[in-house]
Amino acid sequence: MRDWYPERKPYATHRLKVSSLHELHIEECGNPKGEAVIWLHGGPGSGLYRNHGRQFDPEFYRIILFDQRGSGQSTPYADVRENTTRDLIADIEKIREYFGISRWLVAGRSWGATLALLYAQAHPERVTALFLAAIFLCDTQSIRWLFQDGASRIYSQAWEEYVALVPPEKRGDIMKAYGDMLLGENQEIALKAARAWSIWEGHTCSVLPDPGFVADFAADNAVLSLARLEHHYLSRGGFVEEGHILKNAHKIAHIPVKIVHGRYDMNCTYDNAWKLHQALPKSELITIPLGGHATNDPATVDAQIRAADALKAMAG
Repeated sequence: MRDWYPERKPYATHRLKVSSLHELHIEECGNPKGEAVIWLHGGPGSGLYRNHGRQFDPEFYRIILFDQRGSGQSTPYADVRENTTRDLIADIEKIREYFGISRWLVAGRSWGATLALLYAQAHPERVTALFLAAIFLCDTQSIRWLFQDGASRIYSQAWEEYVALVPPEKRGDIMKAYGDMLLGENQEIALKAARAWSIWEGHTCSVLPDPGFVADFAADNAVLSLARLEHHYLSRGGFVEEGHILKNAHKIAHIPVKIVHGRYDMNCTYDNAWKLHQALPKSELITIPLGGHATNDPATVDAQIRAADALKAMAG
């Protein structure tokens, strides 16, 4: 089994103003003269975590990571204004231009994989290859699975705790009910709802119970941005047309793609990865037989690192 590359140690950090409101936190790690890869984190709203980017060999890759609008150390925190998928795609281009990079490997996990696909479809000439894990196609079925009817049938106890904040007569539309709390004027209720939202999602990530992983999702510095931004995006279908990614797969059919997905991912179900693989002739689907959504499962770590290493030959 392969394990993570060493803990990332940025050799440079940057602040990039991308609008009159938003400023991004950016990190550069690895080899300053290496092949460029940009890492797109999940959520939306989760920000960077300690293991992000560690799939990539720091001696070979120049690893660029950033907190998306409203997330992590980017400012303003948890702000949904001027915050759409189109804005995020534009931000990735601004980062590429800021560093003077002609083409790069684009990588992401979960929502980060969604964003990587949308960016590649908008700018295929800038992408050497795609590294994608835990595929989320941002379609109505996938969103309902996680936040209305689907995963609720697998993690019943956690779901009961999640919906406890919602009056029974409002449970026919959990997304709306949580939106009313998350974006309402009562900040105490908003924070309580954000924590419940984040903990629910944390429960869906691991095949086996993992209190440490759930605790990461419940951290005070992350819950508000994760819950608010996820609701902001997912209640609007990710600001993309239904089925957009698969309908536009032909635009990136020539790009080499590595897809890593756990068979028992209850957050982003396996059919997302299978449909994408079928639509992309130059993709390889790497299935983790007992894998879930979480990144810290040893088999998942191993598969991601081997996939990232295999992309070295396609760099440039």
